[in-house]
Amino acid sequence: MRRARSTARRLGEPSRPPARAPYRVEEAATVDAVPPEVWQALTPTDDPLWSQGVFAAMERGRLGPEGYRYLLLRRDGEVVAVLPLCLFPGLRLDDVVGPRERRRLRPLRALCPRLLRVPMLFCGHLLGRGHIAAGGALPAEAVRPLVSAVGDVATRAKLGTVVFKDFGDEELDWLRPELQRAGYFFTPSMPDTELRLGYDSFEAYVRALPAKPRRNARSKLRKFEAWPGTRIEIIEDFAPLVPAVLALYEQVMDRADQTLDRLDASFLAALAVSAEPRRALVAAFEGDRLVAFLLCLFRGTGATGARIGLDYRIAHQARLYHAVHYAAIRLAIESGCTHIRFAQTAYTPKVELGCGLVAQSYALTHRRPLPRALLRTVLPRALDTALAEALGPHAELLARPAGVPSPAPAPAPEKRTPYAPS
Repeated sequence: MRRARSTARRLGEPSRPPARAPYRVEEAATVDAVPPEVWQALTPTDDPLWSQGVFAAMERGRLGPEGYRYLLLRRDGEVVAVLPLCLFPGLRLDDVVGPRERRRLRPLRALCPRLLRVPMLFCGHLLGRGHIAAGGALPAEAVRPLVSAVGDVATRAKLGTVVFKDFGDEELDWLRPELQRAGYFFTPSMPDTELRLGYDSFEAYVRALPAKPRRNARSKLRKFEAWPGTRIEIIEDFAPLVPAVLALYEQVMDRADQTLDRLDASFLAALAVSAEPRRALVAAFEGDRLVAFLLCLFRGTGATGARIGLDYRIAHQARLYHAVHYAAIRLAIESGCTHIRFAQTAYTPKVELGCGLVAQSYALTHRRPLPRALLRTVLPRALDTALAEALGPHAELLARPAGVPSPAPAPAPEKRTPYAPS
């Protein structure tokens, strides 16, 4: 009788849902391993640099990494997150530091170049903002196997330093506990630059600028238009211009503080024929000669001015830097974009354009305890100094949410305006 009552009680209990399968991680060598519809669903819909075509073009080019990997997080057989990785076994320290540090390291490079070799594994995106492509925050039980798999890749590839590159604070909030448990520490990286749009026209954008940037914008546009033979064209099929584009891009890279990534003809050719993202070359000509460009990419309501090239023979006099940026802003407005992002350089002219600064951070570790302790002691201080020097009077803008307007600081004198990679 007792047994019958016990059985009845068990039968009357609500059935428990079956336990879900645990998360597991697979490693893929190409972005093509992710079905396009899955990639589209997981990646930021308004960030063109996270288009699948950009990663495919990176794999076909020689931008700097010696290899790419993609960690695919699965549950119940479905891909629920993707973390791209870039392998740099031959990275040189003097290629990623500023000019002052590069000068100091020059004797060491001549004496023993191997000492400057810093094998690194970068997690996220080489060319843009870092993400774990997941469509939202992941629980700790999902983050843990991803972080563990990153360490496994670094160990197999003999890459001592691991960096989660340029991740936003909101994403680090749910990554931080597991990264700290794995020995990572955090330090600010160079902020991104973003211009919020929503204007009916380019003229409405110019009218909304504070008085001094507004006057400067109109003055620079007049000077470009007055330069003999100059004009702006928007070119979607830019494959025939790739040699000229690279020549101008190299002029900029020769003056750059760091050369972690360096676009090449293979990357540009692959991007020019990819199905997505939508792209356009904002091209400035002097007669038939290309003298400046800004490579613009579009996805959803977002635009990015990805890379720039300038002919320094006339760059300052003809205001080439500003001309292609203003043309890109006009194009983004006409395309219905809500924002356009530029990059982590030349903060003074970009603040004058109306850009806000978007805070980003690194999460770093080393596979061995002693170098990890050394990095934790030395690197944050060095990066803080570099950040302060790069931002100068614009550091206070980091305290503001991206896109909140504020009075633009006075720009640097014209002769010192930095023309750096966009």
